[in-house]
Amino acid sequence: MPGCVLFFLICLAALLAGCNFAPRYSRPTLPIPAAYKESATNNPQGTNLWQPAQPRDAVLRGRWWEMFGDPELNALEIQASASNQTIAVAWANLLSARAVVRESRAQYFPTVTTTPGVAESQLSSRATQFGFVPGGSSTTRAPFTTYSLPFDATWVPDLWGRIRNTVKANSFEAQATAADLENTRLTVQAEVAVDYFELRAQDELVQVLNATATAYQESLALTQVRFQTGIASEQDVTQASTQLDTTLAQATGLAIQRAQFEHAIAVLTGRSPSTFSIAVEPLKTKPPDIPSGVPSQLLERRPDIAAAERRVAEANAQIGVAKAAYFPTLTLTGSAGFQSTSLSDLITWPSAVWSVGSTLAETIFDAGLRGATVAQFRAAHERTVAQYRQTVLTGFQQVEDNLASMRILARQLQQQETAVTSSGRNLALATERYTSGIDSYLNVLTAQTTLLANRQTLVSLRLQQLTASVQLVEALGGGWNVDQLPKR
Repeated sequence: MPGCVLFFLICLAALLAGCNFAPRYSRPTLPIPAAYKESATNNPQGTNLWQPAQPRDAVLRGRWWEMFGDPELNALEIQASASNQTIAVAWANLLSARAVVRESRAQYFPTVTTTPGVAESQLSSRATQFGFVPGGSSTTRAPFTTYSLPFDATWVPDLWGRIRNTVKANSFEAQATAADLENTRLTVQAEVAVDYFELRAQDELVQVLNATATAYQESLALTQVRFQTGIASEQDVTQASTQLDTTLAQATGLAIQRAQFEHAIAVLTGRSPSTFSIAVEPLKTKPPDIPSGVPSQLLERRPDIAAAERRVAEANAQIGVAKAAYFPTLTLTGSAGFQSTSLSDLITWPSAVWSVGSTLAETIFDAGLRGATVAQFRAAHERTVAQYRQTVLTGFQQVEDNLASMRILARQLQQQETAVTSSGRNLALATERYTSGIDSYLNVLTAQTTLLANRQTLVSLRLQQLTASVQLVEALGGGWNVDQLPKR
């Protein structure tokens, strides 16, 4: 009869194993435009100075930094991908999340334990009077040894989907953690590129200031000659000397920022700043053509959006876990093994012992605890939905921002280059009029200051353009795709 009851309970557990109280999951929806506002087709103010590449022209791939064509940047990016400690932390988080999935799957199966034992015993004299002595003797109270080799099994069938939804939730979290890893990797790679271009811009500015200081030195020499011949005043010499000294001081001060960017790149690549250096070289890189695609593709190409969506699915499964607490828990137990007073015949059929049983546990009163728990997880699900939608909207904003920056900077750079040319011509005319005695040295000083400011602005705009191009690549997902997520 006990065997029949146990068989019935196992059949019942198998029948109910299909129960699942988690809501049916679907990806949250939100309106998605057909094209970016800043794309060439949607922007009547666009120019032909910079246009996003079409998908047939170029495709973002894993090593997106190679589009910039800088071998030193390529080497730094590879080193950062392999040695950056922030990426290492994200990788460890992924390994931990995968281990949690394996932990939750273990609940599908029974737990089997064994506790072998040896016990030395002696019965009371009362027991010997009634023949309760091993070996059939009732006239001795000699101690005896008992050997046991039991095996105990406990199994909680997943009647209401609690374990299945726990496994699902942990699997979704592992997928989200994998997307977090890729987002961290992309962020580090973008930061390396931006810091590298910042460092090169400092080198370019130093070169501009040094060239300007050379020109100022020549201007000072000319002014001193004119002063010695009585044509120019001492004030002209003082002004020229001040201009030169100020420019040299500016060039020296740029070394602080360059050192800081170099140190930042060292840490990003997993190296100590004291053992890392980058040779001086002016900024030469040109921004590449970057294919922006259409907004709907962003949902598949950004790892942070993928992570947010997976956490919505996780929160949905957690609702099923909470609902399963309303129903009773069935626990099946079984024990089998051997017990004997002789080690030689321990593992024999006459020494076998066994037992089976089951318990059914149900909470009768919890003062609304389960209802509050379900409400908590429903609210958590709504929170993750809002976070997902916000992440998508932020992604659209970042792409639009950087598309606008690339478009506007292309025009501004062209205008600034014209301004540099004009200010150079103005300085030449002012110098010529000064040497001819027509104008004062103040006009030369003003023209020199204007030219230097315009050249510095040009370098700054080129840096902004490269930074915007890196940020656009990052906003587009860096060539990553949701198909790269682990399936479990």
